[in-house]
This record gives sequence, structure tokens and C-alpha cells, in this order.
Amino acid sequence: MANRPNLVFVFSDQQRFDTMACYGNRWIQTPHLNTLASKSFVFRSAYVTQPLCAPARSSILTGLYPHTTGMTLNFIVLPREVLTIAEMVSEEYLCGYVGKWHLGDDVIPQHGFDAWVSTEDRHRGQYTRKEYRFRFSDYHRYLVSNGFTPDSDRHGALIFSENQCANLPPRFKMASFVGDRAADFIEENKNRPFVLYVSTFEPHSPYDGPFREQYDPGRLPVTPTFLKRPEGGSLLNKLKADYYLQYLHEGGDPSKDTYMTEYAALWEDVTTEQGWMRLRAHYFANITLVDGMMGKITNALERAGLADNTVVVFTSDHGDMLGDHGMLEKRSLYEEATRVPLLIRVPWLSMEQRDIAGATGHIALVPTLLGLIGQPIPGHLQGKSCASVLRGEDTLEHNDVFVQLNGIGGERRERNLGTPAINRMIALPWRSVVSGGWKLNLCVGDQCELFDLSSDPYEQTNLFNHSEQKERIRDMAARIRIWQHETGDKAPLPSV
Repeated sequence: MANRPNLVFVFSDQQRFDTMACYGNRWIQTPHLNTLASKSFVFRSAYVTQPLCAPARSSILTGLYPHTTGMTLNFIVLPREVLTIAEMVSEEYLCGYVGKWHLGDDVIPQHGFDAWVSTEDRHRGQYTRKEYRFRFSDYHRYLVSNGFTPDSDRHGALIFSENQCANLPPRFKMASFVGDRAADFIEENKNRPFVLYVSTFEPHSPYDGPFREQYDPGRLPVTPTFLKRPEGGSLLNKLKADYYLQYLHEGGDPSKDTYMTEYAALWEDVTTEQGWMRLRAHYFANITLVDGMMGKITNALERAGLADNTVVVFTSDHGDMLGDHGMLEKRSLYEEATRVPLLIRVPWLSMEQRDIAGATGHIALVPTLLGLIGQPIPGHLQGKSCASVLRGEDTLEHNDVFVQLNGIGGERRERNLGTPAINRMIALPWRSVVSGGWKLNLCVGDQCELFDLSSDPYEQTNLFNHSEQKERIRDMAARIRIWQHETGDKAPLPSV
């Protein structure tokens, strides 16, 4: 094994699994990610702990589920007593964080990270100290120094809105800035062991961007569920589909819909199928920005002579529905929102692409990575290391993966998601297990779901009410209950 190896962990925002060649996307242009995949362990079915930014990010960094960290919604501050991986490694490691944080107090170094490059200014209202609200991110200062003027008032200060940032020239986009700063960190610290986490905002909506014309919308493939209401599924999913598809099926003016114009489909035409296709093309074009960022980082490792002594990880915090099942954004247990790319390059174990079958979850990342760089694995972590799988000593054949969806956390409720009916139903917690090629989604108060992912990968047929599946449902529900007991989860489950 390498001596005191480094760790570089790169993650994008809202990037679904089918955005890379190694997951079957043969037309997308991602040369740097393709090169990384060709030398990595490629996890075929990797899942987030919750398809929402802050909860998912908390698990990526802490190895704990959202209900354990308390990070069950966005705009909650990660508690100081909850340790990140930077607080678990030995003091000989320099720990750096570059990019989107979204776990509170974005502009200050915290949770064991010594070097800090900030990019977020929109979350000022959640900062724990008033004086932090008058600090600007490093990315903000970078844009100002290059002649750009902020356009949006946020808590008494002008910042750069998502809308303004969406159409910046490529070299000024967040992904490019983050890639450059990560490369600087690698060069400056090449003579000592380090842990570096790198996160960008792309390809998160707004979908429009500088490469918007890269793909012909009419030539891009779509899934069988594109723009189709999920009949037989949960009321929550049907309500969300009805909301997003209303302008396609019923007419109306989405520009008067605050949620559609500020969050879900800014600058996009959701009144025609062609408009929805363009939205998808814009999203996939934004992956180019992520790919360029990845190239900057891997090239920096090569120049510094560290490529053979560094674990490199690429993943995302959650996916995006992109019109599949008639929905946009995340907050869904469908594969498009919960399943993400996961590449782990470990040069001393393999320098060829090795596909890892079976399901795994982000909850396994912290223990796996600590083990790979020779660090002790704390006993409080809620995931199991996959290092033995990478060494070929074990498989994921019998591994269960648990995903949750929460609409309430502490004193907070989920933000307005378009209609009062959606807001009511999102308040009901969901618990899901992926086991043996099947997925069971349970909720008290809504239609539960069972999907055979092997024969129905697009989750078109809900088998929950089929009598021949009762024993399977009871067995899978028991797995969820045992997991709840082991992790202290108190969400109610229906009787099955």
C-alpha cells in the first residue's frame, strides 16, 4: 500500500448517474471524467442518503445518516459536535475544502478543514453569527476583481444571484474557479499528506449556461417515463408531476409562477415538449463544466507527481428528475434523484476500470476512504467500509442501501414546493431500502411503492399492492425496521 496517501474527493451538485459514458451514456462529451473512470472502480448502483443538498452532503462528510446529524433539510447548520472526515484523520494531514459547503456558515473555515475557499453567499440568513453575514465568499471577490457587478440584495448586501452566475463565460463559472483553486492547493501542498474536498454548483439549475447549444435537443434520447405522470405511484409524486406538467397539458403562463421561475425552470419553456427537451439539453451541457473542473484537478495531481499516491473520488450529492416521471429537481426516491455516479480511483489497487456490481450508498464513503488512506475508522460511523470489495475479497451482492426523505427537521419545514397539496404531502417522512435488485419505499399516509429494478429499471410499475409480493414486502420492511433500530431513526412505518 502507498505510504501516507492523499485523498481528493470531488463532487458536483444535482448530477444523476446517467451523465457519464461509464454508465451507458454514449453521446455525452466528458473526456476527463471518462479518463478517470477508465482507471477507477465504478460503482454501478450508488445511492445518496437523502435526495437533497444539505442532508446528502452531511452524510458524505460525516458518515452519518441525516436523522443522526440533524441535517434533515436544507438551511440547517451542521452541529459543531458532529465530526467530519477532516476531524477524523491524524494531524499530519492538511485538510482543505474548496467550493460549495451548504452546511452553515459557508464563508468561514470549520469542522477540521485548515484551508478554505468559499463560493456561497446566498445562505447568509442561516449564519450563526451576525458578523459572518458581512463577509463575502472568495468566489464573490474573484468575480468583482474581474469586473463583474453583483445584482441581488440578500440580507442587506449585494451578491451574485444564481441567475447572473448561470450565464457567466466558462472561465468565470464556479466549476472553473473551484478547479483552479483546487489545483493551487495541490501544488502548494504536494510535499505533505493532504485531504482535499472539492464541490461545485454545476449542473444544478438554472440549467441554462454557456454551453447551452452543445447538444441538439431533438437528438438526445429520453427515458420511457419522460413527461409521464407516475400512475400507481405515491400521491406526492403524482401531485408533483401534475404541478410541473400543468403548463404543458393545460396551458397557462409559468412566468407568473414564482417557484417555477425562481427554482425549478428559470428561463426554460415548460409549455411544449420541445421546451422540455431543450431543458434537458441545457442540463447535460452543464456537465461539460464539471468535466473541465475534473480535468484541472487530475492534471494538477499529475504535474505534482502525486497521481500514483492519491485516492480520487468523484460523485454527486443527488440527481435530477429532468422531466422523468413528469418531475423536475430532486426530493424523490426515483432512481433519477437518488442514484448518482461514484468513481473511486485507488492506484495501488488497480489502474483499470473495474465495475462494482450491487448497491452501495454514500454512507459507506467515510469508512471506506479512511481505510484506504490508512487511518483508523471510528466506531460511531453508520456505514460499512467497502475497501474489502475493492480488494476483491468481498462483494456487494447482499448489501442493503437505505435512503430517506424528510419534509420536517427540528423547527423547520420544507420550503414552498409549488402548491399547498405538495407542501402537505412532503411533510410525511419516507424510508426506502434497495435490496437484491428491488426497491421498497414506505410512508405512513401515502401510497407505498415496490419496484423490481432488474426487470423495471425505470420504475414504471408499482408492485406494492400485488398480493404475490406480500412476503417480499414484509422481509424488506423488516430490514428497514432493523436499520432504524440500529441508527436511532424514529420515523413511523406503515404496517405491512
